[in-house]
Amino acid sequence: MSDSETVPPATAGTAPAAAAAETAGSAPATGGGAPGVSGGAPGANGDSSGAVGGAAALPKEALEIASGYAFSGPALDLGALLWDARCLPDVQIRIPLPMLNRHGLVAGATGTGKTKTLQLVAEQLSAQGVPVFLADIKGDVSGISAPGAPNDKVQGRAADVRQEWVATGFPAEFYALGGMGHGIPVRATITSFGPVLLSKVLQLNQTQEQSLGLIFHYADQKGLELVDLKDLRAVATFLTSDEGKAELKGIGGLSTATAGVILRSLTAFEAQGMSPFFGEPEFDTSELLRVAGDGRGVVSVLELPEVQDKPQLFSTFLMWLLADLFHDLPEVGDSEKPKLVFFFDEAHLLFNDASKAFLDSITQTVRLIRSKGVGVFFVTQTPKDVPADVLGQLGNRVQHALRAFTPDDQKALKATVKTFPNSPYDLEEVLTGLGTGEAVITVLSEKGAPTPVAVTRLRAPQSLMGPVDAGVLDAAVKGSALYGRYAQAVDRESAYEKLTAAEAAREPVAPEAVSSPEKRRAKEPRADASVVEQVVGSGMFKSLARSVGTQIGREITRSLFGTARRKR
Repeated sequence: MSDSETVPPATAGTAPAAAAAETAGSAPATGGGAPGVSGGAPGANGDSSGAVGGAAALPKEALEIASGYAFSGPALDLGALLWDARCLPDVQIRIPLPMLNRHGLVAGATGTGKTKTLQLVAEQLSAQGVPVFLADIKGDVSGISAPGAPNDKVQGRAADVRQEWVATGFPAEFYALGGMGHGIPVRATITSFGPVLLSKVLQLNQTQEQSLGLIFHYADQKGLELVDLKDLRAVATFLTSDEGKAELKGIGGLSTATAGVILRSLTAFEAQGMSPFFGEPEFDTSELLRVAGDGRGVVSVLELPEVQDKPQLFSTFLMWLLADLFHDLPEVGDSEKPKLVFFFDEAHLLFNDASKAFLDSITQTVRLIRSKGVGVFFVTQTPKDVPADVLGQLGNRVQHALRAFTPDDQKALKATVKTFPNSPYDLEEVLTGLGTGEAVITVLSEKGAPTPVAVTRLRAPQSLMGPVDAGVLDAAVKGSALYGRYAQAVDRESAYEKLTAAEAAREPVAPEAVSSPEKRRAKEPRADASVVEQVVGSGMFKSLARSVGTQIGREITRSLFGTARRKR
């Protein structure tokens, strides 16, 4: 059934469904709330004769599905139940708002409506005061900031599912990695990014990753701030020089060959135009938790079209955002609503060619960040794109249509069916026959138990289903209160400048100035005092080291991903 097909509302099979749902235990509607967001289960139409006939006419399985989604608390409305080729608008399929931090998956073949589902859920979260983060890979989600355009398809869909559709734009901020593209620049320092994530970006092997970790360890201990790529290159070069080799001798050392690989990888990385992503001012991830003046959650849209040919970069950068939030947010346990919900579009890019250590870190973060009030939704083509350990953490599922044209497609279809609870539907047949904007859904109930599998005709987003004009987008970016804070890059004194100063400060001792071994020993520095240690002890260095983020004499505490912990 496609978007353009319109089922007449409230026919003999629809109004009785409401009475059937109420008979099965649904609560009356509470009313109120933002458009498209329900505070309680949908009520019946009050026609007792219809209720009797409807209860008898509706199959037992459909009654059970209706009762499974009759939540009493605040919930997001996804759409109406499809049963026996009929749309039953009185049986609304919904997600309890408190369960959004139990994570989720939106999957389906290309063109089946995944992005619109993402937009629909994001709108309702914003309306309930929950901030949302959207990774916009294709550049078509910016329309969430503008009211939608009414047309016959939208009106037909709204009539099908009994949706009170009102064109509505939502408060949004637009970001771009390093300022590449339309958006407020998002940057991170090399220090806070950490060795684990950077190793993935540079595609280093385990030995090289360990060596990179040593470089970070040394820089952390000595207060050499790694702000951008030239800082990391300077420290790596120093540690392979005659003066620097002894610095890591007691903890394994850094081989010249391995350092050469790291330096070449950094050079290639920089040649791809990656330098703007690392630097200052560093983005404060707490900006993603803001609520607009009218109480709606701000939708943060990270514009990624400019870097979609560099999947390892943006997927790793997104994980940095998640890791940074993880160690900054306090534990809240189960709350009435999430603090923030992430949507990772094209999620397979996050996991392709990832090391076991990286996958373990992702799995652990997804498992633990729920207690911080953060929900994570992965949007991809098939559940197989997501590792099993991560998939097991995703409590909410919206599965759009799948294709079964090849043997591999058939295997993916059978594997997807096995991930759903037992169902009265023939899911293999259903999943290959769904129309655009239709999906198979199961979520977690208010008690944390899976709801019955429900084939659903989804609601239409109320915002613009497509990108806004480039001029409008640029005006929104430059008009943001955050633009002045992050737009201009800053290059302050850090590891590169300090090591360069140390090199310049060295004065070779003339042979004629030393007349005896005793005088030579008196003039030479102590054997255990390196050039860097001498500079660290100088007044000039101590002055420079007072800059924000430097930690002299102690290593920076790092998180699961090796990212630096920051106090705000």
